[in-house]
Amino acid sequence: MAKQKNYVSEAVMRRIPRYYRYLTDIEKAGTERISSRELSQRMRLTASQIRQDFNCFGGFGQQGYGYNVSELRQELQKILGVNTDHHVIVIGAGNLGQALANYTGFKKDGFLVNGLFDINPRLIGISIRGINIYDLDDLERFTDQNPIQIAAICTPKEKAQEVTNRVVRNGIKGIWNFAAVDINVPQDVVVENVHLSDSLYTLSFRMNDY
Repeated sequence: MAKQKNYVSEAVMRRIPRYYRYLTDIEKAGTERISSRELSQRMRLTASQIRQDFNCFGGFGQQGYGYNVSELRQELQKILGVNTDHHVIVIGAGNLGQALANYTGFKKDGFLVNGLFDINPRLIGISIRGINIYDLDDLERFTDQNPIQIAAICTPKEKAQEVTNRVVRNGIKGIWNFAAVDINVPQDVVVENVHLSDSLYTLSFRMNDY
């Protein structure tokens, strides 16, 4: 039986989406079976690390045979929860919010952007790839009428906590935070922070001869 998420380390959780991405490409290329050694060579991980990661969820594959690519991908799909649709709203319809709405890759993985919200009257009423931009004042009505599970926060950092409080009060349990600030949420709400500047700082640090 697969272990509960509480037993899975943050490091393993961060690697599972990468496994899924690689296996998706491998399956598209027509490969039916792959060993942990072959997968390790592609991903630049050790075969032992891969087996340990998969064992966190009960283990997959057979000794001497390896992994059935399609079956393993489907198992990781279930683990990641991308075997079902997730309804998403984007708060903040500026350049970043519009870029999220324009990205077609989300839909194929079941992340459906149902609407964008903003306070700018010049944006309200227009649509991005068929997705309407609504007045932020309509947020509560919209979430009451639609089964929204995830809110992407793309507001200025000064407004991020206030907006987060509003979506949490309306029952949204997943926050994808693009604001350049850490936000506080109740224990039953999950936050994934995406600090773009942090990634650039890390890149700069790695390039620097420190």
